[in-house]
Amino acid sequence: MQTMDPIAATPRGALASPAAARNTRPILEVLKAHMPGRGRVLEIAAGSGEHAVAFAGALPRLDWTPSDSSAEARASIAAWSGAADLPNLRPPLALDVLDPATWPDGPVQAMICINMIHISPWAATEGLMALAGSRLAVGGLLVLYGPYREADRPLAPSNAAFDGSLKARDPAWGLRDRDDVTAAAKAAGLALTLRVGMPAHNLMLLFRRV
Repeated sequence: MQTMDPIAATPRGALASPAAARNTRPILEVLKAHMPGRGRVLEIAAGSGEHAVAFAGALPRLDWTPSDSSAEARASIAAWSGAADLPNLRPPLALDVLDPATWPDGPVQAMICINMIHISPWAATEGLMALAGSRLAVGGLLVLYGPYREADRPLAPSNAAFDGSLKARDPAWGLRDRDDVTAAAKAAGLALTLRVGMPAHNLMLLFRRV
């Protein structure tokens, strides 16, 4: 499981992510305003599973399926899910955005991907967009969260330092340019419809399948 935060084991055998603890509430406020009232949601790179439990619990009319390519992450998701015992939270999928053979059938009404794009090679972003373009229903929503570079805004010093630490860990990682992400989405049939500024110099980018 890729993360830049320290991860600690919980008594239930799940993993606890400090980043998830910090950003769950502000992300949820945006989701409440823009997610469909009902339908299938696919979470990409669900990590520890804390977001999946929090969001499925707060949005009970959505059928929530978390996924991750990491077996460690899927075990943690299953542990959190088992403890929560939510009727609308599905077992985690072994989904790799770089391997279409692992992608579930569509259509789904929404997809969400939190803090993956900068901790993965650019090909993963292209794979994510291809997945969204092929599995989202027409008008379906893709939600991204994380730090980005923006041509019309100066990069916050904390994000510049974070970008440097990412590239030191793996040269293929790093903050992506919002316009490059938007162009990749457009190539897959998605249109950027909303940019939401978030705490700690993060963004939420909302796309619709056209």
